[in-house]
Amino acid sequence: MISVSEATQAILAHLHSPAVARVPIEKAIRNILAETIKADRDFPPFDRVTMDGIAIAFDQYQAGAREFAIEKIHAAGEPQVALDNPSNAIEVMTGAMLPEGTDTVIRYEDVIINDKRIASLRDIMITKGQSIHSKGQDARKDETLLEPGLKLSAAEIALLASVGKTQVAIVQGPKTAIIGSGDELVSVNDIPMIHQIRRSNTYALQAAMHDLNWAAGQYHLADNKEQLSMALKKLLDEHDVLILSGGVSKGKFDFIPAVLEELGVKKVFHEVSQRPGKPFWFGVKGSKRIFALPGNPVSTFMCFYRYIRPWFFRSLGVETKPEHAVLAKDFSFQPKLTYFLQVQVRNENGCLRAYPDQGGGSGDFANLKKIDGFLELPSEKTDFKAGDVFPFIPFRG
Repeated sequence: MISVSEATQAILAHLHSPAVARVPIEKAIRNILAETIKADRDFPPFDRVTMDGIAIAFDQYQAGAREFAIEKIHAAGEPQVALDNPSNAIEVMTGAMLPEGTDTVIRYEDVIINDKRIASLRDIMITKGQSIHSKGQDARKDETLLEPGLKLSAAEIALLASVGKTQVAIVQGPKTAIIGSGDELVSVNDIPMIHQIRRSNTYALQAAMHDLNWAAGQYHLADNKEQLSMALKKLLDEHDVLILSGGVSKGKFDFIPAVLEELGVKKVFHEVSQRPGKPFWFGVKGSKRIFALPGNPVSTFMCFYRYIRPWFFRSLGVETKPEHAVLAKDFSFQPKLTYFLQVQVRNENGCLRAYPDQGGGSGDFANLKKIDGFLELPSEKTDFKAGDVFPFIPFRG
């Protein structure tokens, strides 16, 4: 049996080597960027008007002018125009190029325009260059805007469009199969008999992966060694990653570890000094990665967020920042195991405080609806005091 730290290091030592694909930017959101994006011209590419109003030469205002004859109107999307008489003004619309010969924009709210097209300034203070978005203020041509490893949001999609990228290189997640096992489990469409329960772990895993933009198919296998061997061989051949739930403990029908090793999967570890999730099994076969999680729902859930989620991000070149929370109440746990305490968290005066809510143990998946994540309590202690800070593994938000 190995420690949580050793299990983490072993998993991160076997990252997936992802492929790169090009996709239309309409489909790129939530994917991981795999190329450097540079500005194809200055941003903005011209001195841009940011308020509807009038454009003037500031030195005229500085010399005492408070009335300006309007020469013309200049709209966004039109080629640049010029001021014919420096003592006059041009009406300008938001987004327009700043007219040549002007350097200051005064918004409509601060002027009165009479029927003779004379703009009179209200009693206000004017600053040279106001209401102008200067050329190159945001970025210069060839300046790096986005770097590889960034998860693309709507904001980045806008940037991609602005530099003319109709397609973008993204990192492809591993082709993955989620596999449940156990003869006591029936389809969600079935009415279970008294000795049966509906499958839920594979749905929980698939939903958690969907949050990461990580696609995976669901499979269910019977507790039959020969059938398991045939099915897992096919799934291994067709996928980069297998995530199994159940069949990894010491029961008479827990065939998964033996079958995987018979199929040439090298065991990296089996059993981690933790609760829940002690029977966790991890192995590799060439470039394949196999995570075999305990079947208890909370164990499956915790192991995914503590081990597999960080592994996924690291494999795609994304560094995630660890979170911490303050234990809000004293808590004791006797066995010399790392304990993942179910907690509700609250932000209190800028401090993330974690309130224990253990529920009914690793089989009580209904309790997950009440909690926000797990507080990782170290194995070298048995008594944990309110005010102590520990790593926090969230699964919401």
